[in-house]
Amino acid sequence: MTPDDDEIRRLYAYPPSDRPWVRTNFVATIDGAAYAEDGRSGSLGGDIDTRVFHVLRSLADVIVVGAGTARTEGYGPGDRPIAIVSRSLDVPERLVVPGQVVITTTDAPADRLEELGGTVDVIAAGEGRIDWTIVLDELSRRGWNHVLCEGGPTLHGDLVELDLVDEVCLTIAPVMAAGDAPRIAHGSGGAGRPMTLGHAVDVDGILLTRWVRARA
Repeated sequence: MTPDDDEIRRLYAYPPSDRPWVRTNFVATIDGAAYAEDGRSGSLGGDIDTRVFHVLRSLADVIVVGAGTARTEGYGPGDRPIAIVSRSLDVPERLVVPGQVVITTTDAPADRLEELGGTVDVIAAGEGRIDWTIVLDELSRRGWNHVLCEGGPTLHGDLVELDLVDEVCLTIAPVMAAGDAPRIAHGSGGAGRPMTLGHAVDVDGILLTRWVRARA
C-alpha cells in the first residue's frame, strides 16, 4: 500500500538530537547510478520519491546542496532556506536572493564574497577546503539542527569521508542504468561507515529506504 504523507512523516521523523543531525537524500538505480539518462536524479524515483522529497524538505530546517546540483536540477527559493555549497562562488542567480545561504571557504574570490554578502548569508569556513565542523556549528547557532543534504555526489562524498552523515534516505529505482553515472557519493578516498537499516518500504517496486549511521 502506498503510504500517505502522514505515514511518510512518521517514517522519516528526525530523532531527538541536541546537535546538528545531517540527513542526506538520494535516489539511485539498482546498479548504483545517481542520475537517469537525462543527467538528472529527479527522473528516477517517480511520484512516491517526489512525495518523499517534499516531506523531507518540510521536516528540515535547512537544505544543503552543491551549486552544480542546484543548477542541473533547477533549484529555486522555497519555504526552507537553501545553503548552496561552492568554493568558486559560481552560484545560480535565481538563488542569489535574501533568505538563502552560501557556504564556501575563506580563500574564495574576495570580490564575489563581498558581492554575495550584500544579498545572502555567507558562511566562509576553512582554507582550500570547507571546514564542515565550523559550518555545522554556524547552522546550529541559527537554530538549524535538522540538516538535509541533497547532494551532489562530491559533496556527499566529502561529508561521508568526514563521518558527518548521520542518516541516508535512499530511494532505489527498479532500473539498471550501466553507463558512467556517478554513485550517490564519491571522492578521492574511501571510507567504511557502518549503517543500520531504519526502514525499507516497497511501493510498486520502488524501494524507500532509510539508513542510520551506526556510531559507538
